[in-house]
Amino acid sequence: MSCLRWLTTAVLAGAVLAGPACTDKAVDESKKDARAALDATKAGADKAIEATKKAGDKTASVAKEVAAATGAAVTDGWITTKVKAKIADETVLNGSDITVETDNHVVTLKGAVRSRPTRDRALEIARGTEGVARVVDQLVVQ
Repeated sequence: MSCLRWLTTAVLAGAVLAGPACTDKAVDESKKDARAALDATKAGADKAIEATKKAGDKTASVAKEVAAATGAAVTDGWITTKVKAKIADETVLNGSDITVETDNHVVTLKGAVRSRPTRDRALEIARGTEGVARVVDQLVVQ
């Protein structure tokens, strides 16, 4: 029996000593797998960031091309609308018959106004509007 006891003790001691070794190996493998997964995630994130930057640059480039192609018409239309709105809001100009045309940032005012100060105010409004390069006065004082 003592031999059996000795054998049992030896087996248990071996299991106790081998247990941490197996656990350490498993931990090391888990750490290695986790590092590999983290590296792969970082690489994927870097690729995604780079692709997003490229897409943003391309979008900005296309937007600039579209703005350049349509800028004059849009700007002229915006200028016309802005000048008309400012004239409509000006009480001094009530009763005036003013038309506004814009071509290549040049605003032309046509129509009839009641007095010279009224005409001067309409011209001042047009000249003070953002984007206006020049104002052509075709207003008639009646």
